[in-house]
Amino acid sequence: MAGKSSKWAAFPHDAKAYAYSGDALKKAWPALHAGDTEPYPDVKRAQALIDAAGKAAKGLDAATLAARLQDAWRSFHHGDFQAAFESGEALGVLGASVAVKALGIHATYLVDDEAEKLRRFEQAAKLAEAAAKALPDEANSHYRHAFALGRYSQGLSIAKALKQGIAGKVRDSLDTALELAPKHAEAHTALALYHAEIIGKIGAMIGGLTYGAKAAEAESHIRTALKLTPDSPIAHVEHGNILLLLYGDKKEDDAANAFEKAGKLKPRDAMEALDSEHGKSQLE
Repeated sequence: MAGKSSKWAAFPHDAKAYAYSGDALKKAWPALHAGDTEPYPDVKRAQALIDAAGKAAKGLDAATLAARLQDAWRSFHHGDFQAAFESGEALGVLGASVAVKALGIHATYLVDDEAEKLRRFEQAAKLAEAAAKALPDEANSHYRHAFALGRYSQGLSIAKALKQGIAGKVRDSLDTALELAPKHAEAHTALALYHAEIIGKIGAMIGGLTYGAKAAEAESHIRTALKLTPDSPIAHVEHGNILLLLYGDKKEDDAANAFEKAGKLKPRDAMEALDSEHGKSQLE
């Protein structure tokens, strides 16, 4: 399990530009969280989380929770993913959003061992599931659950993932996230990928009949994500992936353009730097 005992692989780039100390975090927040619509964790927001979580709130006061959440997010944006995860996890469901995101992004890009990757995504999905039960009105409780499960299923064979009913759970969580936050760009991207991956793996006919997967839906959701977050590297990376899943070689040039766009965007934090680098690597 991803825990304090094992040292996580460090963020491999210079992170000086991503140190959002003091008020810099609040100022940069709208740009940093355009993709996931995470509200800024000030005292008012912290109090709302405490009230919503009830018994799961661990007896914290709002000022302490706000300060701890801000520090956890600072660690995340700076690429200190282990610190962000541990700080978030220590706050239980109240810190699940940052904990799951840190665990998931680190596992996606900086864990090479496939079995370890799967373990971490499974752990992230459990954390998010607990958050979805305790904080059902938080869009990111559901989105993070879908993200972790989706990444987990990508590490399995498609037959195994479908047999375990993961596709349905991912779809339900994404639908709920978008009901709560219609402008959640990352959820739109993930839903586009959901449609495209099923069609890419089992074909349009079976995918459509069994899972309601449609190429038009994939295209519509990724268009929405790109409109909401034109400067987000991951929206362009996944746009490229979606084109390849749906159309293969026929759209190879368009996919390459999307990857190139992702690689040219200026990252605003460590996650975007990794997303952007991934886009470049798809062109090699």
